[in-house]
Parts: sequence; structure tokens; C-alpha cells
Amino acid sequence: MVSWSPALAVPVPGIGARLSMEDWVALPEDAVGELVDGYLTQEEVPDPIHELAVTWLTALFRAWLGPRGGFVFGSDVKIVVSATRGRKPDVSVCFPERAAPPRRGALRDPPDIVVEVVSPSAVDERRNRVEKMDEYASFGVRFYWLVDPALGSVEIFELRGGRFARAVAATGGELRNVPGCPGLTIDVGELWAELARLSAND
Repeated sequence: MVSWSPALAVPVPGIGARLSMEDWVALPEDAVGELVDGYLTQEEVPDPIHELAVTWLTALFRAWLGPRGGFVFGSDVKIVVSATRGRKPDVSVCFPERAAPPRRGALRDPPDIVVEVVSPSAVDERRNRVEKMDEYASFGVRFYWLVDPALGSVEIFELRGGRFARAVAATGGELRNVPGCPGLTIDVGELWAELARLSAND
């Protein structure tokens, strides 16, 4: 199935299409999907609570990096994690001591931090807690954060011996001594309070 990209007036392959990595990287901005084993697959469909968590975390990282430099990217930046797999994490952070990422195209070097905000479905739970965890570890991402609004948990995993090991977790209060982030404090309670401002319509 093929859709249409009005921005470029070109046909865009639909979910299930077989693509090379370069084809996936070259897809226009409005094309959805991640690349898994050479096929375009449905990515997580964000809802307001998901996106509010993402913007809160992006602001947290931006304020922490401040004059240090470094980069924070949102959820449409593509990352080439292997020859046949490409992902679009919710938040990616590159520390200031490394070379600057490219202006165009996908990131081909592992970010220092990748964050995924977990949505409450079995598919998304497996994708974030199993598939992506293995992929990001093999790719060499140093720290993997899982933020789960449904469970009310923030978990930070650190790469050790080629696998992620949970370094710290919190369900409330302030999380200090964040691995890899000297001087950063995460007010987990403030995050949940921010998300709680959304109306309960379910």
C-alpha cells in the first residue's frame, strides 16, 4: 500500500513495505514507521499523556545541558541501530564531549541516552522492554530510560558488558545522582503531577 506525501508530492510506502535502510532514512518527514528487519512497521501512536511526558523530559534535559552544550532530540529523529533496523526514540541525548551529530539524515552513532515513554499496551510494552532494549544495547547506547506513566515508574538502565542493567528506579520524590548526568535531579513527583493535569476522560 502506498500513501501520498503532499509536502514532496511523491508516493510514500505504507506499513509492511520492504525498504532498504537508505530508503527508510530518505522517507519524508510526514512518513510514519520504523524499520524492522527491512520492513516498514507501525510505530507507537502517541496520545496526549505520552507527548506531555516527552516534552517534560526534553525540557528537563535542555535545562540540564544548558551551557554544557550537547543535544536533545525529539521523537521524529531516526536512528540507525543496525543494518536492517531503524528506530525513532521518544527522546535522544548526546553529551557535549562528543562530536556534533549531522544536520540531515539519521543518527548513525549511538546517543548517550535514549528515552522511551511506555504506552499501556502489550505490543508497546514488549517493543520497549524487550525489542528496543536489546537493539539499543547492541548499538552501544550508554543509558536507556523507561518512563511508564501507567505504572508510575522511571527506570534507568546502564550498559554493562553489552547488556543493560537497571541502575536506578523511582516512583516518586526526587531522583538524584542520575547515572551519567552529574548535577541532574529528576523530580518524579513533579512529572506525575504534570501528567495528572490532563482530564480523565476514560
